[in-house]
Amino acid sequence: MGKEMNAENRIAVFENKEIRKTFHEGEWWFVVEDVVLALIDSKDPKQYIQRMKLRDPELQKGWVQIVHTLLIETIGGAQKILCANTESIFRIIQSIPSPKAEPFKRWLAKVGYERIQEIEDPELAAKRMREIYRAKGYSDEWIEKRMRGISVRDELTGEWDKRGVEGEREYSILTAEISQATFGMTPAEYREFKGLEKENLRDHMTDLELIFTMLGEASTTKIA
Repeated sequence: MGKEMNAENRIAVFENKEIRKTFHEGEWWFVVEDVVLALIDSKDPKQYIQRMKLRDPELQKGWVQIVHTLLIETIGGAQKILCANTESIFRIIQSIPSPKAEPFKRWLAKVGYERIQEIEDPELAAKRMREIYRAKGYSDEWIEKRMRGISVRDELTGEWDKRGVEGEREYSILTAEISQATFGMTPAEYREFKGLEKENLRDHMTDLELIFTMLGEASTTKIA
């Protein structure tokens, strides 16, 4: 369930603040602006980061080594955004005089530890996902369809990988084609139709919509 499981975990939450993340080269990378925004009172993380680097010449000097531009899913599609791994985030936090810094460090360590556990025992990831959906009020029947849908999606992306499809942009284009054929709408149009913003579209599908989505993706895998 690799790719789809990663997709489901692209947004973490710290004290009601969303932290976007992506799994890259065997570890989590976090969006730097999201981390900064979670720790400061200002609503302009870009400006704060610039001031922070001016206050900390050593951070400024090593900035290009600790921060990398990675593809992150946004409402408008995949975009290249500055990210840092756990070690580098700890370094950035050192330059943020915030009372939230220590709780954030503990939260960050917990997120990393849970990921290591899931790599060692993939069933833990599925178990945690079921627990999260139950806590949100989803029925066991819906959850099983959602989990089966993740498996079907993983089979499809695995087939795409074999055929040389690379990158989130190409995945998005092909996914949009399947959605258009299945529902007459692209995922973006479907999201707008349901009145969603950052929420995961599949988490807001009915049982039938999940079944049709699985059917469309399973059929595409067989045809491929």
